[in-house]
Amino acid sequence: MKSLKLLFLIFLIFFSACNIKSKNTSSPEEKELKGTITISGAFALYPMTTAWAEEFRKKHPKVRIDISAGGAGKGMTDALSGIVDLGMFSRGITEQEKATGVWWIAVARDAVLPTINSECPHFDLIKKSGLTKDQFKKLYIGWQIKTWTELLNFEGQEIKNINIYTRAEACAAAQMWGEYLGANQENLMGVGIYGDPGMADVVKNDINGIGYNNIIYIYDVATRRKHSGLEVIPLDLNENRLIDENEDFYNTLDDIMLAIKEEKYPSPPARDLYFVAK
Repeated sequence: MKSLKLLFLIFLIFFSACNIKSKNTSSPEEKELKGTITISGAFALYPMTTAWAEEFRKKHPKVRIDISAGGAGKGMTDALSGIVDLGMFSRGITEQEKATGVWWIAVARDAVLPTINSECPHFDLIKKSGLTKDQFKKLYIGWQIKTWTELLNFEGQEIKNINIYTRAEACAAAQMWGEYLGANQENLMGVGIYGDPGMADVVKNDINGIGYNNIIYIYDVATRRKHSGLEVIPLDLNENRLIDENEDFYNTLDDIMLAIKEEKYPSPPARDLYFVAK
């Protein structure tokens, strides 16, 4: 509720600043806001911004709000160049970006989670033991681990390669996942996939696939459960090769949201989400 009220205030401010017409006369019809506001940027914030825009338009139906996702970098560039009124941004603001005079405000908090196909024959084992940061490093940095046998240390089974997926475009999700592993997006190995929806789809359709997504593309907002075909790889934070009770918070959307709020899930890859503007 607080976020919705905040967004209503932000939209009103930008409607006032971006040549949106508002007649101050006695006619109720002429008092209505009219015009357009444009928003682009991070996939992580796109579904939430769309929901907020729909709520705003219930009160101001003559306002048009155009929203497009294309990555956090695009949101910042579009906002600073004046192509859009607001950019959706999903990582911290750098000193270089601050020097441009960018305005920003945090509107939500999110996290990047490692994902796996729910039909993967090794998921039951991974769900119990989780993966450590070092194991993820060996998967994504330098490709030191390439097979399930190497990853899970078992013998006597058919050796199958792990298919690693990363993001093809410059985006905050990849940057946050890279920072968690002590690297940058450029260091991440794997097949490049465009966008959060694309990443979720490719893992859903590959029983040997591992990727990463923002939480809004893993969980169904209505049911609060994970989307069919997609599971989360638990982080073995204390590296005891067992997912303890205090590390087991991936069952529902509400569970992971609480873990992010209480900082049980590490940051990065948890982070604030922003609106940015000139």
